[in-house]
Amino acid sequence: MKRLTPVPSDLDIAQAAELKPISEIIATLGLSPDDIEPYGKYKAKIHLDVLDKFKDRPQGKYIDVTAITPTPLGEGKTTTTIGLAQGLGVLGKRVVAAIRQPSQGPTFGIKGGAAGGGYSQVVPMEDFNLHLTGDIHAITAAHDLIAAAIDARMLHEAEAGSPQVMFDRLCPRDKSGKRSFSPTMLRRLKKLGIQKTDPDDLTPEEQARFAILDIDPAGITWNRVIDISDRFLRKIEVGLGPDEKGKTRITGYDITVASELMAILALTTGLEDLRERIGRVVIGTSKAGAAVTVEDLGVAGAATVLMKDTIMPNLMQTLEGQPAFVHAGPFANIAHGNSSILADQIALKLADYVVTESGFGADMGMEKFMDIKCRYSGLIPHCVVLVATVRALKMHGGGPKVVAGKPLDFAYTSENLPLLAKGIVNLEAHIENIGRHGVPVVVAINQFKDDTPAEIALVRQKAIAAGAEDAVLCAHWAHGGDGAVELAKAVIAACDRPSNFQFLYPLEWTIKEKIEKIAKDIYGAGSVSYTPEAEAKIELYTRLGFDKLPICMAKTHLSLTHDPALKGRPQGYVFPIRDIRASVGAGFLYPLCGEMRTMPGLPSRPVFYDVDLDLATGRVVGLF
Repeated sequence: MKRLTPVPSDLDIAQAAELKPISEIIATLGLSPDDIEPYGKYKAKIHLDVLDKFKDRPQGKYIDVTAITPTPLGEGKTTTTIGLAQGLGVLGKRVVAAIRQPSQGPTFGIKGGAAGGGYSQVVPMEDFNLHLTGDIHAITAAHDLIAAAIDARMLHEAEAGSPQVMFDRLCPRDKSGKRSFSPTMLRRLKKLGIQKTDPDDLTPEEQARFAILDIDPAGITWNRVIDISDRFLRKIEVGLGPDEKGKTRITGYDITVASELMAILALTTGLEDLRERIGRVVIGTSKAGAAVTVEDLGVAGAATVLMKDTIMPNLMQTLEGQPAFVHAGPFANIAHGNSSILADQIALKLADYVVTESGFGADMGMEKFMDIKCRYSGLIPHCVVLVATVRALKMHGGGPKVVAGKPLDFAYTSENLPLLAKGIVNLEAHIENIGRHGVPVVVAINQFKDDTPAEIALVRQKAIAAGAEDAVLCAHWAHGGDGAVELAKAVIAACDRPSNFQFLYPLEWTIKEKIEKIAKDIYGAGSVSYTPEAEAKIELYTRLGFDKLPICMAKTHLSLTHDPALKGRPQGYVFPIRDIRASVGAGFLYPLCGEMRTMPGLPSRPVFYDVDLDLATGRVVGLF
C-alpha cells in the first residue's frame, strides 16, 4: 500500500488497506479450504488436524519478541512483531506472526487496541480489537457457568439436608426405576477411588463422599468475569434475591482475559488436553481443606463444549499480506501472557519463520514464555528480539514520570546522553536475563521522531557490549516491512547461530527455591520475604501435590521489582510475596507480589468517547 507522510491514524491506515481474501492467505501457507472454518471474507479458524497433515514437515525458526521494562505508554512490542514479520516477507521468507487477542476492556478504556500500529498492523483492525471470532465471549460463558454451578451447589447441598437426599437428586431414577452416572460423575468417582459404575451399588458412606462437596464459602477463589473494564464489579454481594434463601456471600468480577480458562486455552495442546485441564481447575476448598475442582462440580464437560471452537487458532493477515495467527489472550501478570501453543505449533509447520510475542517486559512475559510455555509445548526458540526505546531508557535513568495521556517532558524530546547512559542498566539487565536461557538476542531500537543519532549510537554500542548479537534501528511504524529489513536480516543471522536453551529452574525444586531463583536472578533481589498467608499456601500446595508446578510471578510490569516506582536496575532489595494462588488447570502457581488488579477501571476520559459508526459507510471510527 502507498505510505503517507505524516503517518495517518492506525484506523485510517487499516481501512485504506487492500486486504487479500482469506482464501489467498491460506494458499500461501499450503492450506486448502477444507483446512479452515471461514468467518467472513478476511478471517478464519484453522482446524487442528493440520498438525497431523503436516507432521512430517520440518519446523521453521521460532522467534520471541519481548521488551525492556516499559513506560506506561508501551514501547511498540506488537508493532515490532508485525513489522519484523513484514520485514521477513520483504526478504522473501515464508513467515507467520503469532500474537494474542486483546481484551475489549483496554480497547474501550485508555490503552486502545493491540493490533500493532502505523504501517505494521494486523487487519481487519476493527475485527481484531473487538469480537474477532467470539473466543473471548465463549470463555466468558464457560467461566460464568462454572461460577453459577458453585453457588447453586452450595445452595442445593444446604437445602437437601442430608447426603442421601443430595445423592438421590444427583442420580434420579428414570421411568423404569433405573439411575445412572453421567460421564463427569464417573470421573469424580475415579478420583475418589470408588470403582463402581452403578449408583445403586454405592454404600451410604460412598454416596456421602460422592454427593457432598461441602464447599467453604470463604475458600472460593473463582470469581465471575466479563470482558469490559468495570471497577464497580471488583467486589459484589450475591444471593440477595428471595429465592436464594439468605445464601449471600461477597465475591467479585475479573476481566475475562484474567480467567484461568484463558490461560488454559493458551497452554493446551489439544481437545482432550483441554477437557482434562478444565476438569483439574481448583475453584476453592471444602470446609475440611480439600481442593474442589470443576470436575467435582460436574460442569467440566459443559464448559469444554462452550470452548470447543475456541481451540482452533484464528487466521488474519498483516498490512503486507503475511499470515497472522491471533489466538488466546491471557494476562501477563497473574497468567503467563503469551499466545497459544497450538497456534505456534501449527505455524512452525507452515512457515520458515514464526514471530511471536510475550506480554510486558522480558522479566514478565518472556521468562514465562521460556519457563512455562516452552516447558509445556516442547518448542525451543531460536532467537529473542528485545524492543528498546530511548524514552524508556531515559525514564530508567531517572527521567520525569511518564503519564499516559499527558505530553512527554522536555527530557524525553531533546538529546540527553547522560540520562540515557544511566538508564541503559535496564537494557543490560534484560539482555543478561535472556542469556540465562541460552538464546541469542537481537535488540530492536524502536525509533521515535525525537531520537538523535548520538542517542541511537549509544544504545547500540551498549547493547552489543552487554551481549546482544546485534542492535538495529527500526522504522517499521512509518515504513512497514521496509523499515524492518535490517532487523529481519539480524534475526535471520541470529537464528542460524547455535543456542543452548535451558530452563531457569527444574520443576523438582521446592516452591520457595523456584520463587527465589526468579526473584534473585531475573529481578535482582537479594532475598525474598513471605507473609504468613504465603507460608500457609506453600504448606497447603505442597500437601496437595501442586508444588511441582512451574511458577508464574504476578508483579508489576513497570519495574524489574515489585514496586512500579523503582526504575533502572535495583539490586539487593527484599522481594515480598504476600500470597500464592494456584491455577492447577492451566498448570502453574502464581505468587502475588504487591497489589494485582484483575479488573481494570475506566479513566475519566475513556477511548469509547471516540468510537462510533460512520452511518453513511457503516465503518467503525475512533478505534486506535
